[in-house]
Amino acid sequence: MAVNYASALVRVKELVELYSAPDLSVAAQLCDSRPSDAIAYKVISGDLTSFDLTYGDLRRRSEQFAASLHDLGVRPGDRVATLMGKSVEYLVTLMGIWRLGAVHVPIFTAFAPPAIAFRLKGSEAKFVVCDESQQAKLAPGEDIPSPSPWKIITTAPVEIAPEGALQFWQVLEASRPGFKAAALGGDAPIVQIFTSGTTGTPKGVAVPARALAGFQVYAEYGLGLTSDDLYWCAADPGWAYGLYFGILGSFTTGVPSLLLQANFDPATTFGVLARFGVTNFTAAPTVYRSLRAYTGSVPSITQLRCASSAGEPLTPEVNEWASGVLGVPVHDHFGQTEAGMLLNNHHHPDLACDLKPGSMGIPLPGWSALVLKERDDEPAEIGELGRVAIELKDSPLAWFSGYLNDPKKSAEKFAGNGRWYLTGDAGRRDEDGYYFFSSRDDDVIIMAGYRIGPFEIESVIVTHPAVTECAVIAVPDPTRGEVLEAYVVLKSGETPSPELTRNIQSWVKVKYAAHAYPRAIHYVDTLPKTASGKIQRFVLRQERRAQLATAAE
Repeated sequence: MAVNYASALVRVKELVELYSAPDLSVAAQLCDSRPSDAIAYKVISGDLTSFDLTYGDLRRRSEQFAASLHDLGVRPGDRVATLMGKSVEYLVTLMGIWRLGAVHVPIFTAFAPPAIAFRLKGSEAKFVVCDESQQAKLAPGEDIPSPSPWKIITTAPVEIAPEGALQFWQVLEASRPGFKAAALGGDAPIVQIFTSGTTGTPKGVAVPARALAGFQVYAEYGLGLTSDDLYWCAADPGWAYGLYFGILGSFTTGVPSLLLQANFDPATTFGVLARFGVTNFTAAPTVYRSLRAYTGSVPSITQLRCASSAGEPLTPEVNEWASGVLGVPVHDHFGQTEAGMLLNNHHHPDLACDLKPGSMGIPLPGWSALVLKERDDEPAEIGELGRVAIELKDSPLAWFSGYLNDPKKSAEKFAGNGRWYLTGDAGRRDEDGYYFFSSRDDDVIIMAGYRIGPFEIESVIVTHPAVTECAVIAVPDPTRGEVLEAYVVLKSGETPSPELTRNIQSWVKVKYAAHAYPRAIHYVDTLPKTASGKIQRFVLRQERRAQLATAAE
């Protein structure tokens, strides 16, 4: 493996200094430093019509939005949430938030009111900006208080906006351009995002401006973005990868990016790749698997230079297909909400090396990785399965210091008296320095690239009037990678039935998120537990996978 880290580490130092500066202005760096006529985003509709949003347009509109937010009482450090899909309004909102020095709180549009309310309350958001299609979720009810401590700005027309809500374009046009970009320095937070684990409620992560150094290093070295690329990150910006690298990573480089205002569809994806000449594409493995399974007519893809995957392990059949249809193999990458990207099969020529099936790649410059023994805080042997970790003293891109208001969970992310950051994933390293994912050392489920904490789903299911307790596990799925299945203990007098299964599934869709319902429900008398009463999900996983293996024979 011949890689040249020397020049990359010089670049890391430059970017760390840039984004750690005490007078850093995020909006000035990400937007105002670009030529006004440079394309920030090519915005594409589902019918493949398009228009270009320039940095000049984005600057003018975000100055207006920042000024209006300021007039409405938002100040630097205040939280402003978005419940929005991909749109010009979304981009203007984000840049306006950062221009003001406020903090963006992303909320995934598939979430139901309880999950939305938790994030709004947990972040103490002053405003939430939402799409017309999302505003009904913010209506007062069981989970949304009335009056709410936050105010709503909606993209809906005035005549159908909720009572008391402000209309986005009226807010925008209420102010003139020229609002001065805040310069709060590298330690100021720019994003507050929530990440799920196996126990407890979602945990808040404050992302400081200096984290942008790592996002740009990944964009340049992991993705291999160059100035003549047209970049398309298909991940949803309601989650870390889509926000960090579909939005912020794009802005850090100034490389023209593509924003598709439509839900995922294989035919549309192929059409966009071909018609617009996308040269650099990244998506979750489920997107590639769906493209592979598509049986319709596939246009010729001739300009794609780099294809990348993140969010869950990439399975080998994708690259058996991709090289022939897309013209390039897909490079697997690994990262986390708390860090950004850590291990990659890099596209940059200085770090390019042969792909090994099943490997996450090698460390991104600026990160020092290792595998710790499974039970001892000391390095594992080459090839030994252990805990994937980061050596913090040799990782200038590290920025995570703990979860907000959760010292216990924060402490669990570090080992060796703060020497190592624990990713929470198990893996091994081979003699060539390649890392291989084995499993998560918690029970987090990765479905279609989205990390889902089983505790959150279980907490919803047990509120169903027919349920006493439950456990949620991941089951392999050929398209989504993993899907959720639930093991449910019913209350006395309740009887399993297909109707009850549908009812519980609908309960999860309404109470948590449409994408996170259990695809199957198994009714059991008891759940396996430890002596202390903790549910042993791993026992259920092993039993279920054995059943599926037997059925496939």
